[in-house]
Amino acid sequence: MADTRIRSKDVARSAPVPFVPQRDHPRNPGMPLDLDWVRDVRVNRSAVERRCDSFPRRRTVKRDWQAAWLLRAITCMDLTTLAGDDTPGRVRRLCAKARQPVRGDLLEALGVPKPDVRVAAVCVYHVFVETAADALRGTGIPVAAVSTGFPAGLSPFPQRVAEIRASLAAGAAEIDIVITRAHVLTGQWQALYDEVRAFREACGPAHLKTILGTGELGTLRNVARASAVCLMAGADFIKTSTGKEPVNATLPVGLVMARMIRAYLERTGHRVGFKPAGGIRSAKQALDWLLLMRDELGPPWLDRSLFRFGASGLLTDIERQLEHFVTGRYSAAHRHPVP
Repeated sequence: MADTRIRSKDVARSAPVPFVPQRDHPRNPGMPLDLDWVRDVRVNRSAVERRCDSFPRRRTVKRDWQAAWLLRAITCMDLTTLAGDDTPGRVRRLCAKARQPVRGDLLEALGVPKPDVRVAAVCVYHVFVETAADALRGTGIPVAAVSTGFPAGLSPFPQRVAEIRASLAAGAAEIDIVITRAHVLTGQWQALYDEVRAFREACGPAHLKTILGTGELGTLRNVARASAVCLMAGADFIKTSTGKEPVNATLPVGLVMARMIRAYLERTGHRVGFKPAGGIRSAKQALDWLLLMRDELGPPWLDRSLFRFGASGLLTDIERQLEHFVTGRYSAAHRHPVP
């Protein structure tokens, strides 16, 4: 079996710079919609669940390797605030945390330079894009805007396209769009393809992440089919959830989406990223997701150019684990606050 270890001192060397743009591979141009592929997709649910059950039990990362993998998880994080009571002050505090997500004394003890541990992006509502862009100016950390009627995606289509363009004009470098879930549930694959293609064109050179809302798609087969259509429409990333559904990112959904990314790579030669979001709050969960990516897609997907966590509370637990690694003691969560 290949050595999957990453050491703490290797994190800085392997982190991609500059942060924008974050692609070291050709962008996915998409392809014509292949309805035969969509209709032929099948998912063996029991096999998927057995495979996912093996990750927490079969694979583990210890000591130095664990610290390094957790640092890597931070660099793949879209630090997020998407609450109804968000304020400009909270967004500015979140951006300050994004610039230095881990306390300096911990990084010094780990032997990792401060500038090499920054989050991949800060994700906000459109109204806060300008605030976040101003707070992050000069850091190279991009602002990602949730768009197209997030989280339901049911606003009028022209309005959703206009929202993308407004966020880009305000300073967003990445756009997280939501698909119309009804297109999946009713099998309107051409409509879904046309929708995502239009969003991709509205994004221009900006990074496009398509949120499937997997908790509302009913079956793993629907998740696989929706993934395939979004990939063909030119998505740069496919993303599990808005974080607002009753069920968000789960390993079975992630496995299905990762395998569709692999199938698309085999068909076209184009790499596409993956972003689990919603409900990922512990360092152990982050390690499980990284192991899934490593096993299913390979080392290139252990980098922010192809893998992201949509998270906020996750960062606190990772910092606590890093402090335990350095000191042998778990600290209180308030020592590592995220706004």
